[in-house]
Amino acid sequence: MRSTLVLATTAVLLGAGLVAAPVATAAVVDTNASYVLVNRNSGKALDVYDLSTAENAPIAQWTRNDGAWQQWQFVDSGSGYYRLRSRHSGKVLDFADTADRTRLVQTTDANRTGQQFRLADSPDGHVRLVNRASGKAVDVLDFSTADGAQVIQWPDTGGTNQQWQLVKLGARTFTNPIKRNGPDPWLQYHNGYYHLATTTWNSTITMRRSRTLAGLASAPDQVVFTLTGRPNGCCNMWAPEFHLLGGRWYLYYVAGQNVPDYNPTQRLHVLESAGADPMGPYTFKADLGSTWELDPSILQHNGKLYLMGSAMDGTQSLTITPLSNPYTISGPRRTISQPTLSWERQTGAVNEGAEPLYRNGRTMIVYSASACWGPDYKLGLLTLTGSDPLNRAHWTKSPDPVFQRNDAHGVFAPGHNGFFKSPDGTEDWIVYHANDSAGGGCDMNRSTRAQKFTWNADGTPNFGTPVPLGVALPAPSGEPAS
Repeated sequence: MRSTLVLATTAVLLGAGLVAAPVATAAVVDTNASYVLVNRNSGKALDVYDLSTAENAPIAQWTRNDGAWQQWQFVDSGSGYYRLRSRHSGKVLDFADTADRTRLVQTTDANRTGQQFRLADSPDGHVRLVNRASGKAVDVLDFSTADGAQVIQWPDTGGTNQQWQLVKLGARTFTNPIKRNGPDPWLQYHNGYYHLATTTWNSTITMRRSRTLAGLASAPDQVVFTLTGRPNGCCNMWAPEFHLLGGRWYLYYVAGQNVPDYNPTQRLHVLESAGADPMGPYTFKADLGSTWELDPSILQHNGKLYLMGSAMDGTQSLTITPLSNPYTISGPRRTISQPTLSWERQTGAVNEGAEPLYRNGRTMIVYSASACWGPDYKLGLLTLTGSDPLNRAHWTKSPDPVFQRNDAHGVFAPGHNGFFKSPDGTEDWIVYHANDSAGGGCDMNRSTRAQKFTWNADGTPNFGTPVPLGVALPAPSGEPAS
């Protein structure tokens, strides 16, 4: 009798154009994996519109490309409900209210019911995403098949425009090195691409880019600027870094006249991009100083900019200079660290390659110490424990190195690093160069390597030990599948 009643009730619902919505049995999600959600009606993927990372940015459908903006992680909310977190922005899918046609957006994860969805079975392994707050389904407006079509909520009808295929993406890996012959690397992830620049030791500044970290190994070097003919720096281009400041990229580098390595003519210089593309085009903007100095980088603190470098102050030391804008020096250069500890003086007494690192309101500098032409080149740490970056007394040096050679892994002289975030913004990564043997020198044979790092309980970085070459490592979180 009960079975007959259930069947009759189901028939009435079907006749009214509604479909019962049981919890999915076919779709068992892996909360550690990334998924692309493909709409059955259009064949297009659920997509963060215009690659936005902003709060309340709209969600649309778009031709599938498996970019991080089309990758979603299921986060368990309990009772059969999940939040869908974007691998691109770190935000989750959300309906702001329960009304029909409310547009699907991304917001900061607060585990609200409007951010929670259950998976309801549909034919052929497809699912519907039913919102916990409204009881309505994620729906492509008006059965559209167009790129950019709105995604809304609508009563759960079971239409093909409410059905989604969950495509689980395979785990990506990469191996070091990510660039052979790549000393002094600087790497940034921007607008769906990794961008990498390294020392060239000639009159060109080059950059390569790739959708994946592994792809950098075979990506072509593209010339973004030629130094030929510049009177104060035609040649010997070293240590390029590009920083996005005020909507433009500023590319800082070292170059001098056409004389041998470590010559007295090396100076700091800066280029300015025409727009927001790290690849340029660039124009020359300024010479930064008139004396020997290496390894430029930019420190930002309390809304002010500072140029960091390495210059002679009895020994090769870390320097900092105030800037009024990204290309104008506004005060005298100061020394903030000298190679005073024994591990900073192996083969040669050197402090260089200062790189900023920020976390939870803390400002730090990770720098290279000892001679780059010996196997004991390594990284040290300064922490701003006062308020004035120009005051040497306001910096505290860690007593021990934070990253150094690993003979068991065949990694020597690791140093001159940079930092970047994974595509989804959830992981911290270090990029650096190293040699394959203890006899390696300070030359173009150094190769670019990368690895993920974590944080110690005291708020300092934990870089671990340098990983060996050729070992498959998990790619940064949120990388596209192709």
